[in-house]
This record gives sequence, C-alpha cells and structure tokens, in this order.
Amino acid sequence: MKKNKGKVNTTTEKEFVFRFRAGRNDCVLKVPLQFPVQENVSDLHGRLMLLHKIPCFVEKELKSTLSTFIESETIQDYDREAELALRRLTTGEVDINQLTNTWAKAYSETTLEHARPEEPCWDEDFADVYHELIHSPASDTLLNLEHNYFVSVSELISERDMELKKLQERQAAEMDKVMQELGKTMTDQDVNAVASQHFDAQQVLENKWANELKQVTHIQKQEYQEWVIKLHQDMQNPNNSTINEEIKVQPSQLTVESEPGARLYEEQRQLEESFTIHLGAQLKTMHNLRLVRANVLDFCKHRRHGSSGTKLRRLQTALSLYSSSLCGLVLLVDNRVNSYSGIKRDFATVSKECTDFHFPRLEEQLEVVQQVVLYARAQGSSKHKVQPEVPRNGTNSEDKNKNLERNPSNILPGEFYISRHSNLSEVHIVFHLCVDDNVRSGNITARDPAIMGLRNILKVCCTHDVTTITIPLLLVHDMSEEMTIPWCLKRAELVFKCVKGFMMEMASWDGGISRTVQFLVPQSISEEMFYQLSNMLPQIFRVSSTLTLTSKR
Repeated sequence: MKKNKGKVNTTTEKEFVFRFRAGRNDCVLKVPLQFPVQENVSDLHGRLMLLHKIPCFVEKELKSTLSTFIESETIQDYDREAELALRRLTTGEVDINQLTNTWAKAYSETTLEHARPEEPCWDEDFADVYHELIHSPASDTLLNLEHNYFVSVSELISERDMELKKLQERQAAEMDKVMQELGKTMTDQDVNAVASQHFDAQQVLENKWANELKQVTHIQKQEYQEWVIKLHQDMQNPNNSTINEEIKVQPSQLTVESEPGARLYEEQRQLEESFTIHLGAQLKTMHNLRLVRANVLDFCKHRRHGSSGTKLRRLQTALSLYSSSLCGLVLLVDNRVNSYSGIKRDFATVSKECTDFHFPRLEEQLEVVQQVVLYARAQGSSKHKVQPEVPRNGTNSEDKNKNLERNPSNILPGEFYISRHSNLSEVHIVFHLCVDDNVRSGNITARDPAIMGLRNILKVCCTHDVTTITIPLLLVHDMSEEMTIPWCLKRAELVFKCVKGFMMEMASWDGGISRTVQFLVPQSISEEMFYQLSNMLPQIFRVSSTLTLTSKR
C-alpha cells in the first residue's frame, strides 16, 4: 500500500482468536496482527499452520476465519478513517475547493475519455505522406530526386577522399625528408613534433569535411521533406494544373548505361541458389531460402551509375519501407558500440553516402544505443551482486563482470543492437550482432552466444514484421587460413540445423508466416565450396518437389 503525502499512516494491533476442538481438547489460537495488513493472507495462513502445528482438518476453517477477520477489521478501519475525514470537512479543517480540484485533476489524468488528444507527430505525418506518394505516379520522381541527392553527396565524399589522399601523400614526403635528417640536423623530438603537426592537420581536415557533409545532408533532408509535403498537398487538389509539371520525371543517372566495371561487379555477385521449403508437422508453412555469395555490404550500397535491377531494387525498398514486409541484415561486429573500426566503419561509410530522409543519422542512433546499454548495465549491476551469474558454455562469469566494470558501454557476445535505415539498397533494418574470436574456432555448439543471438534476432523479426532476413552462414564476413573445407561444411551444417529449428519455432511466435531467409557466404569463397553448401541445404531442409503435369492423348 502506497503512503499518501501529507497523511500520517498509523498502525493498530488487533488480536485474532481462533477456537477449534482437537479430540477432547478445546484449543484456542491467539495471534496479534498489525492493521492495515500488508502481507498476503495465504502466506500468513501457511505460516500459522506451520509454526503452531495446527491440525490439517481445520486448515480450511482457519483460512476462512482469518480472511473474514482481516476483511471485516480492514473495512471498519476504512469506515473510521472516512468518518474522521468527513468530520474534518464539516468542521472546516480541510479546504473544500482545494480538495475538489485535486479530485478533478486526478480523475481527468487517469480517465482516458478526459485525456487530451495526442498532438500530431511530424515523423508520423511525413511517413503517411511518403507511403502514399511512393505508391502513386509520383514514385518515379521521388526515386530520381533521391538518386540525384545521392550522387551529389557521393561527389562530395570523393572530393574529401581526394583531398585527404593529397594531404597524406604530402605528409609522407615530409616525413621521409625528416627521417633522412634524423641524427644529423633533426632529433627524436623534432620527428615527434612533425608527426604531431601532421596528425593535427589531418584531424582538422577530417572535421571540416565531416561538418560540411553533416550540413549538406541536413539541408537535403529538410528540402526533401518539405517538397514531399508540398507535392502531397498539391495532389490533393484535383483542379491544380501544375501537378503534372511537379511530378514530371527529371533526368537521372539511374537510366544511364552502367560502367564496364559495374557490370562485371554485378555479374560476379549473382552466384546464388534459391529453394522453396515447407516446415511444420501438421500445419506446414512455406518459406523461401537463398544461398548467396556476396559481400555483406553489397546489400547496402547504391550504384552511382544505373545497372540492371538498380532502379527496381531502390523502388522495392521504398515501397516496403512503411509496410509489414521489412528486410533485415545481420552484421557481425565487436563488443564496442561505435563506427570507428572494421566492418562497422565500412558500413558507416556506406550509410553516409546517401542521406537518410526518414530516420536519424547512424551516429545519433548509436548514441541512443550506448545510453540504453549503460542504463541496462546500471539496472543489472545490483542483481549481479545479489545473485552471481551462472557460468554457461564454459565461460567464466567473473571475466564478463570484469569486462563490464572496465567498460560498461560494451556489449557481450550474443547481444545485438538495431539500426533503422531508409538509405540502403536492399535493407531497412540492420542487426549488429556481437561476436568474439570464438566463432573462428571449429568447436562451437548450438548453445554458443552467436547462435543464440541468431535465435533472438529471428524472434525480433517475427514480432516486428521483418519477412526477409540475411544471415552470414559461416558466422564470419571474411575467409581466413584456418577455414578449411571441413571447417566450412561443419559450420554450415550447424547453422543450417539451428536456423531450421528456430524457423519451426516461428510458427508459435507469429502463427506461421511465409518468410525469406538468405544465407550469405563470403565473396572470396570458391565456386566448388559454394555448390557443396548448396547441395547440403536440401538434405537438411524439406525442399518442395516439383510436379510435372502431362496430358493424355
């Protein structure tokens, strides 16, 4: 029971008396109780039976008598407090106006029909408008405008890279001259001073370009959203004669013939196999499986020059942006929530090439994730102190706790965070799954944190309308020397079987919705290895067989 402010809660002691007969003996149980009673009646009854060794044949009678006594005494206390409150009200001890205002405020704040209507949200309004326009004749204009914005940002990034490259080359030449004079006219302090100057100059240039890119993308986003809103308003007016001019298809590089390198790149990527499977014992659900050999960032990059399917992919991603058919991608990252190294830096570079007109920038989303991680660690620290974590999968919980104490913003293997995007080629949602060096060994099991992380990701897909998910089949993005053919076959078999089990669980999660699961293998894998994995997949999943119909003559 919560204590009210300004009210002194007093407790009174009352004696509970229970009489019963055990054989020829008349027994009396007397128990002092503090009112109001804060504990559960069933728990109190159980303790009385145990401590006073009450016979079992009076158990029901004792519980009934105890419940009746507590209920009646509590009602009497409430009636007594109500009489005192009314007496204070009639004698003028309480201000009637203040009391009625307090009651009216509490009632209006806790009753839905008296609540104020929610104010319209700009993001929700823009989402509704965009979803309506992208399914209208204006969709071609929207895609061309988005692509032109992308080209302008890409050119700006190319200028930045060129200027940084020239600076690094000039600094490298200066450092070579300094190193040649080391020991003659230069000392170690002079070399360190030159290196420090080079570092500062590079930082200044990078910050300058970062601010310029941030400003350009901010202007693009603002202009784009205002233009979309205006176009929607004009389309609502059937008498508007300028609407055809506004949605007139502007020339775009999407229609330009692709470069030779881009064509070769596309042809090299299209090494894939598709399967249709059925899962389930009684109620079977059909799913689509694909085995694809590609770079993981190929699903995120846009092409500056048009190629076969480029515009269709951009259109498909835009059409399903605000729908119940989202596309997700699993990206394997380390335990630091940032975009400064490895695949995270490459992904951040790709996401910056095109302005996101619907969601916050990747850096802003990662800042929110870091705050959530810190809050979760702070909430769970007290629980770890009371109940130590049980070691699992042969890992030591003390090492995990020490790692968290060292940097509480880091995440553990198997945990993941999500980023939302509208500026990627074929992906709306990216699951950043934390893995460690253990995934490169050949002895992981189905209870490994990375595997359990995939299970949790699939569960999120079921609850948030992600119907297409791309999973790294080998739990790595790049091949290395220790990843032999037996290693790849063993890892692929483990992931195939685990994902099959998780997909069978999906029927209980979402009622059995047809989904597309893409298994991604690194670009550097050989064709022979790819087709061995392709032959393994039908042996694990139940692939639908084709039926040939012939007419009798």
